Amino acid sequence: MKIYPNPLITQRADPFILRHSDGNYYFIASVPEYDRLELRRATSLTGLAQATPHVVWRKPASGPMSALIWAPELHVIDGVWYIYFAAAHSPEIKDGLFQHRMFALACSDADPLTGEWQEKGRIHSHLDSFSLDATYFNHRGRHYYLWAQKDPAIRGNSNLYLAEMANPWTLQGEPVMLSKPELPWETRGFWVNEGPAVIRRGQRIFISYSASATDENYCLGLLWADIDADLTDPAQWHKSPQPVFRTSYDNRQYGPGHNSFTQDEDGNDVLVYHARNYTEIDGDPLYDPNRHTRIKTLSWDEQGMPLFGEPPADNQ
Repeated sequence: MKIYPNPLITQRADPFILRHSDGNYYFIASVPEYDRLELRRATSLTGLAQATPHVVWRKPASGPMSALIWAPELHVIDGVWYIYFAAAHSPEIKDGLFQHRMFALACSDADPLTGEWQEKGRIHSHLDSFSLDATYFNHRGRHYYLWAQKDPAIRGNSNLYLAEMANPWTLQGEPVMLSKPELPWETRGFWVNEGPAVIRRGQRIFISYSASATDENYCLGLLWADIDADLTDPAQWHKSPQPVFRTSYDNRQYGPGHNSFTQDEDGNDVLVYHARNYTEIDGDPLYDPNRHTRIKTLSWDEQGMPLFGEPPADNQ
């Protein structure tokens, strides 16, 4: 199994790496200041560590996208680049939650680092409530949007929802809830299901997600469905009764989570995630800047289920 530099990129949380058909890797993540979106590009996974960050968008001074820019992802849909992210109109907390909503940017130019990005506005769901951590995937020719959102009628900060898309910034149909925080390891500190990511292998499609508070309790859960199932039927999804990736006290890796998936240069699956190497956090964990981007090989068992293993120790 390949050993990667750990951490790969310091002070970048909620990491997302896109392996593009142009032969490059593109990296985007939350920056500690929560004030901008920046992209990196490299011809190799490890090359992202030294790649120059290019700022492609900065938050305005006021308005619905003027605070706490969180968890961006970069996707290519029908030849156009899109960035999905969450933002708030204020850093204040109301009713125990931040005030995030989901937004999209689009770039039709060939180079997303130098091209012009256009604001496509807010992506509206079925509720006007705290919402974030959106991802996109195409399955069987259909476009899907997957995200985390608060339902005032359900205990906790956020549940996971899925909907088809009419276009890359508009949902169609009624969203369905795939998972809510209910198990002991999903409800430590906060009741949370967030940060979903999609990977397919064999006859199954998988959704990993993050659960509990963003300290050492943060961990990954897993949902899966048959590859031919109706993905918008919650009954088709199975949920792991235990976390699949969690804190390693032996390796001093705390709160691994908010992952994405990519592939190495040889086509092997790679887990992308963040974690801290200490637990002594001063104040709100969200404002501690040292959630570093890390990567490791993702293995599979003979039954076709992913083996996340444990977060390896720092090696640099």
